[in-house]
Amino acid sequence: MKNLYTSLISGAVFPLHEKLKGHTTVSVKKAMECSQWWSVEQLEQSRLQRLREFLSQVYAHVPYYRSLFDEIGFDVLSVKSVTDIQQLPFLDKKIIRENQQDLKADNATQLSQFNTGGSSGEPLVFFIGDSRVSHDVAAKWRATRWWDVDIGDKEIVLWGSPIELGAQDRFRLLRDRLFRSTLLPAFEMSEAHLNEFIAAIRSIRPRMLFGYPSVQAHIAQHAENNGLSLDDLGIKVAFVTSERLYPEQREEIERSFGCRVANGYGGRDAGFIAHECPEGGMHITAEDIIVEIVDPQGNVVPDGESGEVVITHLFTDDFPFIRYRTGDVASLSTETCSCGRGLPMLKEIHGRTTDFIIAVDGTVMHGLALIYVLREIEEIKSFKIVQETLEWTRVEVVGDRHFSDQHVARIISGFKQRLGESVNIEVEEVDDIKPERSGKYRYVISKVAMT
Repeated sequence: MKNLYTSLISGAVFPLHEKLKGHTTVSVKKAMECSQWWSVEQLEQSRLQRLREFLSQVYAHVPYYRSLFDEIGFDVLSVKSVTDIQQLPFLDKKIIRENQQDLKADNATQLSQFNTGGSSGEPLVFFIGDSRVSHDVAAKWRATRWWDVDIGDKEIVLWGSPIELGAQDRFRLLRDRLFRSTLLPAFEMSEAHLNEFIAAIRSIRPRMLFGYPSVQAHIAQHAENNGLSLDDLGIKVAFVTSERLYPEQREEIERSFGCRVANGYGGRDAGFIAHECPEGGMHITAEDIIVEIVDPQGNVVPDGESGEVVITHLFTDDFPFIRYRTGDVASLSTETCSCGRGLPMLKEIHGRTTDFIIAVDGTVMHGLALIYVLREIEEIKSFKIVQETLEWTRVEVVGDRHFSDQHVARIISGFKQRLGESVNIEVEEVDDIKPERSGKYRYVISKVAMT
């Protein structure tokens, strides 16, 4: 049951906050909390209607897709099923980079620039409009409420992205304080920092945690190893995202914090794709997103089989994501969830994993600490980091024609700052990044065992 403060924040203050920003988050969330109980047939009919509207807007206002539709003879009026979208070619990071301006709608008024590169190792700049933001926030809000927590409940966010950490201006700090959300930078996993995290969690006594599963599991393990109790704080749920959640991580987090773990899957580019409900179903945000699973040849595979995740976000009219190849590997479920929601589900998510790395002085830090050094260099197209020993780290880089020795020096300097000045950083420019023998790509690999 919500306390008075949470009711005030979620029922009045946050809605006002969203209205002042020009977002329709509240009405979208309200609609989603109804549509999640629709039958499969009703949901599909609604998605089809929205898909037609979306494609019509895209054809009318987005130069890239207007030319593409004309070139391949695609008629929006011919769309009779959601699967008809398979007539369109895929969108990928390369296409977005090469057609960035033509992918913007000519009637877009307030586009915000975002970038990503994260675990994919492939930096990308793209744009998001208010409609997309409203729907993504609403989808996350709905999923949060599945777990009997809400905006305004005490929350600790364990995060490592400089996008969020660098955006903490005075207004955001005041807003987070009002919403009782505390952001803790989670790059460095030294013993001192782990003790600080645990002290903050014990002091704040949050209702929910949010962040990388690897970070939360590492904190949980450190607490257990040092006899520090975290299961008596009243934490209701630990939301995890941005990496693959492994069973042992779920067990560690649940045991140490004394709460359930709720897995979330999505990204800045792809949107809020799916979230786990208390019954264990990984529900797709089907009102907003069409998910396809394709094989290496680009053919859609049957439900239950694994392949690359391809998404179409139906509320990206301003900068469309249509059949966007995420690079992640997953499979669709053929089952229905006992929770009663009609939303389709993912069966398993295989991709999105980054490793911890260890500095020469023994400091353990998140792999993203090195990824973001590379992501800041626009001339890098993709990369792979291999920590061979404490004293030696290799970096494979696919650079564009402007990549130079100056960029190599920046990489070496940035890595040494994090791993130690004595560490040998070897940067090798390659034509492409090879996948693992399993066919999966890993962009941070540490061969140094954590102790």
